[in-house]
Amino acid sequence: MSTNELEITTGGLSYKVSDLSPEAQQQVTNLRYVESEIARLNAQLAIYETARGTYKSVLKDLLPKTAQ
Repeated sequence: MSTNELEITTGGLSYKVSDLSPEAQQQVTNLRYVESEIARLNAQLAIYETARGTYKSVLKDLLPKTAQ
């Protein structure tokens, strides 16, 4: 087996993707795509949460120090 051979593991069993049926290979492709999108969205969420924290901090500094 090549060290570059893509494998998946599920239920404690490992499978070479190249040995799977075309339908199963398509599901592996779908799963990899969805996982990469989740990672991308999580990275975006981290950016937005950082921005929100910064905006709140700046707003706090701009507000009067005593309530009216």
